Amino acid sequence: MTVVPANQASWDDIATVLGDTDAGRCQCQRFKVAGYIWRDTTQQERMDALREQTACGRPDATATSGLLAYAGGEPVGWVAVEPRTAYPKLLTSRVVWAGRNEDRDDPGVWAVTCLAVRKGFRGRGLTYPLAAAAVSFAEKSGARALEAYPMESAPGRKVIWGELHVGARQVFEEAGMREVSSPTIRRRVMRIDF
Repeated sequence: MTVVPANQASWDDIATVLGDTDAGRCQCQRFKVAGYIWRDTTQQERMDALREQTACGRPDATATSGLLAYAGGEPVGWVAVEPRTAYPKLLTSRVVWAGRNEDRDDPGVWAVTCLAVRKGFRGRGLTYPLAAAAVSFAEKSGARALEAYPMESAPGRKVIWGELHVGARQVFEEAGMREVSSPTIRRRVMRIDF
């Protein structure tokens, strides 16, 4: 598996990965769009926004909003990773900030908000190398720290695929992140400081 910044990938490859996932409906705009919820925008508006944010097909772009994974030349996975300040709704989330007191507008702290694996490639553990690539990318891009906001599955309870678009706790733990807070029964805030 190889992982590249989204600006080095084609828009068609990203659309292929996101096409049949919850992330495909959201287009990684849940924490970015104006309005009460991301559904206040149209699918086309969300797609246009993500296309602009990724800078697909522009390898010389100075920023992108995620990484794309390939296996055997096929686009198979996506991870949204960029400065936390790129997510206005994340900065105001009561859940994310429960029990925490720090500068929410610190541009040196990056965030992972979404992981998606293309149908037909799920169940192979691809989110693990995606999370590891996000850690590496953030560090190489000058981040001071990286956070993620995964869910923890209850033992013996069936997990709905859409619930894990933020990733599972153990995926980020394997990537070197540690839990810094547990704001709800299942939500975790994971972090690595570089």
